[in-house]
Amino acid sequence: MTGSLARFVLVGGTTVAIDAVVYQLLLLADVPHGWAKALGFVAGAVFAYVANWRFTFRGESHRWSLVAFVAVYLCALGLNVGVNALVLAVLDDGRTWQVAAAFLVATGVSAAWNFLGMARFVFRSPAGDPQHQEVARRHD
Repeated sequence: MTGSLARFVLVGGTTVAIDAVVYQLLLLADVPHGWAKALGFVAGAVFAYVANWRFTFRGESHRWSLVAFVAVYLCALGLNVGVNALVLAVLDDGRTWQVAAAFLVATGVSAAWNFLGMARFVFRSPAGDPQHQEVARRHD
């Protein structure tokens, strides 16, 4: 799990950078926070699918990987946009540091969800394959 987690962090950092750049560009274009956050997240998600499939989990996908990825990311999108809005509502002023804080908290929550979802459902190793252990296997 350590290797895939390190690769996930690298891919995740790049995904967050894509999300942040798109988000900020859309805010500069006067797109409302919710839409800007959602579109930035989706831009990062497209990159994340390909990078996690090919690099993080080394192409270990099953025939439903794309469907599972979309399901995991739709949940993450809801968490990301919702947490972002919640933090902005709590901080209440929309200053630059508050927008950045909301972005970081939302990103952390959705990143944790994404790793677990991808390791468990999207790019899991085939059952019974001794060459590939499940990325986030349970320790009983």
